[in-house]
Amino acid sequence: MDGKILIIEDDRELAQMLCMRLSLLGCTVALHTSGHQGLAAVTSDSVDVILTAINLPDLNGFELCRELSARWPEIPVVIMTAFGSMEAAIAAIRAGAYDFITKPFDINLLELVLARAINHRRLQESVKQLSQALERTRSFDELIGESQVMQALFSKLLRIADSEASVLLAGESGSGKELAARAIHKYSRRAQQPLVAINCSAMPESLLESELFGHVKGAFTSAHSDYKGLFLAANGGTLLLDEIGELPLSLQPKLLRVLEDRCVRPLGSTTEKPLDVRVIAITNRDLEAAVAEGTFREDLLYRLNVITVQVPPLRTRGTDILLLAEKYIELYASRQGKNITGMANGTAHKLLAYRWPGNVRELRNAMEHAVTLTNHRKIIADDLPERILSFRHEPASSAPGLPSPGELVPMAEMMHRYMHHVLAMVGGNRTLAAQILQIDRKTLYRKLHHQHEPESSPSVVFPGLFGA
Repeated sequence: MDGKILIIEDDRELAQMLCMRLSLLGCTVALHTSGHQGLAAVTSDSVDVILTAINLPDLNGFELCRELSARWPEIPVVIMTAFGSMEAAIAAIRAGAYDFITKPFDINLLELVLARAINHRRLQESVKQLSQALERTRSFDELIGESQVMQALFSKLLRIADSEASVLLAGESGSGKELAARAIHKYSRRAQQPLVAINCSAMPESLLESELFGHVKGAFTSAHSDYKGLFLAANGGTLLLDEIGELPLSLQPKLLRVLEDRCVRPLGSTTEKPLDVRVIAITNRDLEAAVAEGTFREDLLYRLNVITVQVPPLRTRGTDILLLAEKYIELYASRQGKNITGMANGTAHKLLAYRWPGNVRELRNAMEHAVTLTNHRKIIADDLPERILSFRHEPASSAPGLPSPGELVPMAEMMHRYMHHVLAMVGGNRTLAAQILQIDRKTLYRKLHHQHEPESSPSVVFPGLFGA
């Protein structure tokens, strides 16, 4: 038997005997002779089981048990009592005790009771960890999803969070990029430090420079006092630069210098101040295309995208659409005081058929609309916004990318069609398409441009495509 046992007993001879016996069995034992001392020594991870007497100099054992159960319900408490009556047993259980044993006791029986209590504690902890693990498969902080692309995203974000590298989060508007950025910060070593966010398109260039880098009094006409700026405000933590693709070209060299030198000089100052800031940038633009157009600096892009993460659009996430819809129905039903228990089948079909150009943000808006208007216990299709009800999608054959009825084609041709289908679904984003297809980007590029290359066996597997 091994475990961490806290003994609360004022009979020193008995207490020392218990400490010696349990230590020989491999247990870690701590001893206190009063109830208040015992309470002060307990933390949720320091004790597996508490063994306490009834008669203590400062607290009644039943009162102590009630206090322990209220503060740490996960820790089993075993009461030692000199009164072997049914009333004492009932009182112990009502006080929250896991078990009780009567003095004088058989030491072997006590060992059995304690071993059972320790196993109970370990089992509770295992169930708790399993529940947390199962919940993590569906969510990462406020991001929710069971789809393969979201599971891959959660795994990547968790690995990124533990690093100090700059991150570029790319994806369509409304897909959850800011939630991903906040999750990275929350699970990073900087979680206890500030997370400061700014939208680079939300203010004019003249104000944006001062907002980012700060200024000293008198730096310009309206600078009536010193302002340290958002870089210094985020010092020790994370700075989130939203819509980085809209950063004026004239400010990009200064941002690059701050990122490379790890110091900032406020407007009007001659002194540089050191920085310890992690930068996470967000964009819904193709920054490589912006570089080619001359509207974004290539050297700044390389500094920002040490790690690039593509946040997938909602239309590629399958039944995550329904998972999110149920979440928002519950949220808005609670806010509006309505008793709504999910959605009807017809509603689910409409949601899955729609293309969601506004992504998760649009879905949330649609569910608020539906909850507000419905008079039913379940959201029906007619409660949805008109744009969703009137949406018409092209009928598929038996599955996306498969030949039409009566047409038989080689495997390589079918793969080629499916790759183009996935590419179209993600708006031409080859990085995201490669992630969904479970191949690297170079392989995708090669296969798209060599449609009829001979292959001895299929090298790309599309999960579920053949009904497997």
